Amino acid sequence: MARQDRMTSPERMADLLGGRPIDRVPLFLFAKGFSAVNVGYPVASVVNDPEKSFRAQVWTQEMYGHDEEPRLSYAIYGGWEFGGEVKFPTGEFAQAPSISRYPVQSEADVEKLKLPDVKTAGILPLMMEFCRLQEKAGRPIVPSFESPFTTAGNICGVSTLCRWMLKRPELVHRLLRLATDHVLEMMRYWVETFGAERLRPNEGAPTESNNMISAKHFAEFAFPYVKELHGKLLAMGVKHIASHICGEQNANLPYWAQVPMGDPGIVSFGHEVDLATAVKYFGDTCVIAGNIQPAVIQTGTPEQVYQLCGQALAKAKYAPRGFILMPGCELSPLTPPHNVYMMKKAVTDFGWYEAVPSDV
Repeated sequence: MARQDRMTSPERMADLLGGRPIDRVPLFLFAKGFSAVNVGYPVASVVNDPEKSFRAQVWTQEMYGHDEEPRLSYAIYGGWEFGGEVKFPTGEFAQAPSISRYPVQSEADVEKLKLPDVKTAGILPLMMEFCRLQEKAGRPIVPSFESPFTTAGNICGVSTLCRWMLKRPELVHRLLRLATDHVLEMMRYWVETFGAERLRPNEGAPTESNNMISAKHFAEFAFPYVKELHGKLLAMGVKHIASHICGEQNANLPYWAQVPMGDPGIVSFGHEVDLATAVKYFGDTCVIAGNIQPAVIQTGTPEQVYQLCGQALAKAKYAPRGFILMPGCELSPLTPPHNVYMMKKAVTDFGWYEAVPSDV
C-alpha cells in the first residue's frame, strides 16, 4: 500500500517556507496547459479565462496530489502590457501565447515608450481576477511576471535586444529601466490589494540563458536590474520570491546567487543545471526545485521518468533549505498522464523524511 501523506499541501508548503520539518518532498507539476487539457478545456483558457484556469489547476492538483499553487502567467509578459499584440494558442499543437506584434519596432519607439497602467494593461486585469479567486479560496496569492531582461526582450524582440546590447546599449538600459519600474508598480498594486504577507510572487527568467547571452552580458545588463527588483520587493514586505532560472544558465549562477530571493526564496532549474550545482550556489538561502526534463516526461517511458525523479531526489532531497521535485520547465499539454503520475509515484516511494511534525 502506498504511504499516505501526513500533511496537507498548504501545511507542507507553510512549514517548508517556515523552516520546519515536513513529511515528504513537495511536488510541483508546472502544468498550466496540461491542466487545461486534463479537464477538457482549451489550452488558451489557462491564460485568458481566470475561472477556467483556476478550476483546471485546482482539479489537476487534487488528481495528482501535487503541492504547487495555481497561477495565471505567461512567458511573453511585457509584450501585451506595453502595447503590443498577442496571439492565444489554438489547435492541437499550440502550447502557449505568442507575441504577434512587439510594442517597440524601431529605435525611435524606445524613446516614446511609457509605463503602462497596471490596472488595465495586458494580462494584468485577468491576473487580478485570478488572484481574487485565490483570495476567495483562502490560498496564497501568486502574482506572476518575467525578469526585467526577459520583459525587455518581449517588448522589442529578443534578436533586436541582443543586437542593441552590442550596438545601442543605452536603448537596452532604457528598456530595462522601464521593465523594472513596471514590475515594481504592478507589485505595489498587488501589495495594496492583498497585503505583502499573502503574496508569493513568481518570476520567469528564460531569456538570460547562456544559449542567448554570455555571462558578461548577463552581468552588465540583466544582473543589476533583477537584483534591484528583488531587493525592492522584499522591502515591500514580500517574504519569498520564486524564480525559474530557465535553461542553460550555469555561467550566470555566480551572479544569480547574489540576487536576494527572500528567507527562503525558491529557485527552480532546467535539466541543464545539475541539482548538486544548484545546491552549491543556493542551498543555504533557497529551496531548490527542479529539474526533470519536460521532453522526457512527454516522450519518454514511465520507467525513464521514474528513474530521473529518483536520481533528482537522491541528489537534492536533503538540500539545507529544502527541495521540491518539479519539471525543468512547463509540461507540454500533450504529456501522457501516466508519465505525470510517475513523478508522484517517485515522491511517494523516495521522498519521505524521517522527521515528521509530532502534531500531524
